[in-house]
Amino acid sequence: MTPVEATPTATATATPTPAPTSTEVTPQPTPTQTQATATPTAEPSATVTVTATATATVSVEPSTVTASAPAVTTTTVTWVTQPASASSELPWGLVLSAVLVLVVGIATTVWLARRRPPVAPPAPTAPAAAPARGLLGFLVELGQGMLAASAPAGQVNSDLLEVARVNGARGAEVVSLPTALFVSLPGEGSTQTAAASAGGRALRLDQVQAVLEVARDAQDGRIGPAEGSARLSAALVAPEPYQLWQRVLGYVAVSAGLSLILGAGWADVAVAVVLGAGVALALQATERLSGGYAALVALGAAFAVSTLVFLLARTGWQLVPIAALVPPLVTFLPGALLTTAAIDLATNQMVAGAARLAAGGMQLLLLALGITAGAGLVGVPASLSASGTSPIGVFAPWLGVALYGVGVGWHNGARRGSRRWILLVLGVAYAGQVVGGLLFGGVVSAFVGALVMTPVAAVVSTRPTGPPAMVSFLPGFWLLVPGALGLVGVTSVLGQSLDAALSTVITAAVTMVSICLGVLVGLAVSAPLVRRPRRAS
Repeated sequence: MTPVEATPTATATATPTPAPTSTEVTPQPTPTQTQATATPTAEPSATVTVTATATATVSVEPSTVTASAPAVTTTTVTWVTQPASASSELPWGLVLSAVLVLVVGIATTVWLARRRPPVAPPAPTAPAAAPARGLLGFLVELGQGMLAASAPAGQVNSDLLEVARVNGARGAEVVSLPTALFVSLPGEGSTQTAAASAGGRALRLDQVQAVLEVARDAQDGRIGPAEGSARLSAALVAPEPYQLWQRVLGYVAVSAGLSLILGAGWADVAVAVVLGAGVALALQATERLSGGYAALVALGAAFAVSTLVFLLARTGWQLVPIAALVPPLVTFLPGALLTTAAIDLATNQMVAGAARLAAGGMQLLLLALGITAGAGLVGVPASLSASGTSPIGVFAPWLGVALYGVGVGWHNGARRGSRRWILLVLGVAYAGQVVGGLLFGGVVSAFVGALVMTPVAAVVSTRPTGPPAMVSFLPGFWLLVPGALGLVGVTSVLGQSLDAALSTVITAAVTMVSICLGVLVGLAVSAPLVRRPRRAS
């Protein structure tokens, strides 16, 4: 440090004593420390060395600094949450009609449950001392069919174990996964074990019904392994129950119905119908391709549909993107797969649930990638958050449910006697969803819809022409559309709208769990209504 002589503005005051009592120096602002020297003329020189910074004034005089206490502001926040009904935007006409449908549906269910036809007792057969030779093969075939029908792993395990018990194999073991099946039967001095692949093909609704009817009759002891294997083989090779034009028209009806449910206008419905017809024809043309090409079909369909929708939106069409874009892609939405995954996880089938959840997530990513690519090509942001109002008012959703139910029956090959029961279950499911949305909000509405549709589907399965509950569940899962919510969220992620994406993805996950819990509670409620007498063995 170099001593610097004080400027003339600096003063030094000396008392009669040789040492100065007060000296104040104002240093020049410098970025480094500076020494200042003051030399008085009247008295012997006194040197005061002051160290200062550029922003400080140093005084030798003692000073008193009084620090004031910091001001503390206390804010009281009162959390006020209004009931869901206070903030609901559902039209009262839709709510009242939903309540009416729900009351009629529940009354019909109770009436059907009281008039349940008597169950014929099983044919008396002597229980086998050891498993029949063909029992192992029959259990494997039945398990493969149930897994292809999207049955939860817990249901597959319990049904196969019951069939084995009825046929005298009490120590059987079953491990079912979405793509693999392991069955082990005890024998005299040895154990027979079979492993087979599963889930390699998708079944139509008539095939799902045939497989589940075989499982029901085998559990009741009405059929043995030989007859059961013959019926399964016939069901898996059964021809299409409807002509090509009916299947295409059915998919068009599904697209139009779902578009109306999502609040579409006439332009949205028209676009969904045309694109739905194109997707249906593409599905028919590629149905014989191997499973490895299914991902390419989904990706190509999403790209083509999104490109056309966003191109129309850019040319000036007033479209609601979600109502015009999602319905034509409904067959690719993994709503049933994701819901079954949630059921598996809730019933402690962790491996099966995680595998199905990963497969459903991959399907959503493929669809989102195709949509985002189409939006990038056309130059329209991939935003699916818009909503619209149908020009035909509160009757639009019910017209949509009717079109959706008829279309599902035609496109997915439901038996003619089953279609009216499917419509009943769909109507009750949607009515429960509307009422649940009014009372509890949008997320919990799926729980209420699944809760009220489950007893109806279970009671319907006891009617002579009623399909098994899974046949009614699958269209109900598709209607509650957790897959569509997930598609919106994943597309937002790829479109760099992260906040909205995370919110929508979380909503989709909670919706799946809500549907799962609704089904489980509904099964518990409906168990006394559908309990069947079991064969003693």
